[in-house]
Amino acid sequence: MAFGWIDEQADARRRAGLVRTLRPRPADSPLLDLASNDYLGLARHPEVTEAAAAAARTWGGGSTGSRLVTGTTELHTELERELAEFCGFEAALVFSSGYAANLAAVTALAPHGTLVVSDGGNHASLIDGCRLARGVTQVVPHADPEAVRKALGTHEGPAVLVSDTVFSVDGDAAPLGEFAAVCRERGAGLVVDDAHGLGVLGDGGRGAALATGLAGAADVVVTVTLSKSLGSQGGAVLGPARVVDHLVNAARTFIFDTGLAPAAAGAALAALRLLRREPQRAARAREVAGELHARLTAAGLEAVRPDAAVVSVRAPSPEGAVRWAADCRAAGLAVGCFRPPSVPDGVSRLRLTARADLSGDQIERAVRVIGETRP
Repeated sequence: MAFGWIDEQADARRRAGLVRTLRPRPADSPLLDLASNDYLGLARHPEVTEAAAAAARTWGGGSTGSRLVTGTTELHTELERELAEFCGFEAALVFSSGYAANLAAVTALAPHGTLVVSDGGNHASLIDGCRLARGVTQVVPHADPEAVRKALGTHEGPAVLVSDTVFSVDGDAAPLGEFAAVCRERGAGLVVDDAHGLGVLGDGGRGAALATGLAGAADVVVTVTLSKSLGSQGGAVLGPARVVDHLVNAARTFIFDTGLAPAAAGAALAALRLLRREPQRAARAREVAGELHARLTAAGLEAVRPDAAVVSVRAPSPEGAVRWAADCRAAGLAVGCFRPPSVPDGVSRLRLTARADLSGDQIERAVRVIGETRP
């Protein structure tokens, strides 16, 4: 039977307790949300939602084509200009998703003959970019500058190191300064995904690259998403203007993809301007993360110390993690549930989002529910 192997894989997933299902949420969900990536609480901010509506009224429901045909509006270029300036880079290029931005950056900057060194904890979008790139990929142990140095030392031609800045599973930060130093020793480029750093790290949430003094460097390229701290949708690549020009001409996920919808561009631009006016939101997100971690560990739970706004709590097994998340939901709390193959070390976790708009009472309630429902 055609596609008969699908049923075999489905049976294997059921036996392993790894079946994933979609769960539509209502617009007025009563759950306390510690599962989304809305780090700054801007997705429903009136200025952001009104900007999305105004953009749709002005430009239409969709961008109508690829960016090189009709999909680039004045709104897109305005967002790119302000995003680059905010993060300290010469130029920016907006994509329809952060995933597409990562595929573009890695594939277009790692042609045939390039060594791509990839951190073992990288997000799936970076991993897929490495798989699609025409260079040769070498995966190195997580957050290990010496392993990167050794890998780069095996190659004489062009090379690039690819890494998250903040890793989405445990919320730990990459040693960016050491990574950059190793790359410069070997003449390699550095491409980092700051999806979980923008809006949280750096002065006023300007990102991990700015926080480590790498923003605007000629050998550093940063990707970001507009769907987390900025409460919208889409992604962008930030870097030297000549890199952005190269992506316009060489990145397949830019050339052949429909441009980001105007509503999403308008929402992201409004959120960016709001963050510029209210930089304390970034510090508050980090403060909430620290408070969650302290309270969870005090309650006897194994929580990983956060470097940004992701707080990870270890679970005993994939089945235990699923049951724990379901029990939290039944008690009125939405939490993320990460299990194989989404976790590179095979250890299942609850993943909590430390949102800047969480109150002290909400933090206390979340910790209480997680403690009371532990498997």
